[in-house]
Amino acid sequence: MREERRGHRSTVLLAAMAVVFTLALVIYPKVGYEAGMQGLKVCWEIIIPSLLPFFIVSELLLGLGVVRGFGVLLEPLMQPLFSVPGVGAFALSMGLAAGYPMDAVITARFRQTKQCTRIEGERLLAFTNTADPLFMFGAVAVGMFKSPALGALFAVAHYISSFLVGVTFKLWGRRDPDHLREVKDREEVRPKGNLFARAYREMLVAREEDGRAFGKLLGNAVSESVQTILMISGFIVFFAVVIEILEVNGIMAVIGWPLMEIYRLFGIHTGLVQPTLAGVLELDIGSAQTAAVPAPLIQKLALVSGIIAWSGLSVHAQVASVLTQTDIRMRPYFLARFLHAALAALLTVLLYGMGVGRSSQGAMASLAHHLPVMSSAFEQNGFWPTFAHAMSNSVVWWAAIFAALVALSFGALLIRRIRVIAFFVRSHG
Repeated sequence: MREERRGHRSTVLLAAMAVVFTLALVIYPKVGYEAGMQGLKVCWEIIIPSLLPFFIVSELLLGLGVVRGFGVLLEPLMQPLFSVPGVGAFALSMGLAAGYPMDAVITARFRQTKQCTRIEGERLLAFTNTADPLFMFGAVAVGMFKSPALGALFAVAHYISSFLVGVTFKLWGRRDPDHLREVKDREEVRPKGNLFARAYREMLVAREEDGRAFGKLLGNAVSESVQTILMISGFIVFFAVVIEILEVNGIMAVIGWPLMEIYRLFGIHTGLVQPTLAGVLELDIGSAQTAAVPAPLIQKLALVSGIIAWSGLSVHAQVASVLTQTDIRMRPYFLARFLHAALAALLTVLLYGMGVGRSSQGAMASLAHHLPVMSSAFEQNGFWPTFAHAMSNSVVWWAAIFAALVALSFGALLIRRIRVIAFFVRSHG
């Protein structure tokens, strides 16, 4: 009865919010239209060219069994560090290269194809939900702060904090009975023998289980990827309009009053209240507003780093929509985003105090100079040249990440075997 009443209250609240938002669109039609157009521009210039090819490629690699084969090779790295199967490295590398919500799409596919348990899927989402370097180096560091060196600061803080979240969530759900049963069943049927031979056999098995001809596989990959892109674009446009409506009618100011008092208490510039609220909803808008506030630089850097790690309710809604066909829960995802945001902001302050991001010299800053700021690049060069340039950067970045993960996995396996041999020698010496 209590659950039923709670459900009724939620329905009434959501219905009231929908009615109010509809009325706001009627009262402020121009504001809604302009915000919607701005959201569509972001989708056309950034989201579609940066994510759609990765969605299609990932579906092909999953259908051809390549991902499961690489998963065997990456098991020695992912299992000890994060307690997830080796295929998790594919979600990690794709998330690092393409950004949100690439990791959620792949993790959902893993769960649907029984390549991970529910608990393992939740662990994966905890630390693979990362921003891509193109966004941090190009859009944020160069485009918003006009400082390429800050890209290194944002990236280092973001990825280190993500790693720490992954290690922390290694213990998540370790005693869940369904998880333990699925892991046991998987261990019983796991093939033995040489690592490369196992990887090859698993790839063939996965391809046979999929069974679709390549033409059908490609068609399904394109149609499903386009559908996902349209869903993501819809969320971006919707949240862009919501933020603009909340700002115009003054609701943001009312919501931000308690936060303003907290900022005053801790000596934080009160001009950052509005960007904080915007960042809670949508990371691009929140980051841009933060960069424009005449506040102390270290406070702006910490806030932007936290916003990027939090990723915004817009991305959360995209993730939730992707996960609707699975039993993966959103609660651990929210907990991980809070932890990631706090760690990223803290690490940004510490790293900046150590000198990271203060100089425009060095390899990372040089990389930032070569990464395009997407909106201006489209205006100058047109859609397809910028699309090709962005894709070449992203593909090279993903290949480098995946190669590094494979190398680390082999290194971990080698170290483990050396320790086993050393133990054997000592015990029989």
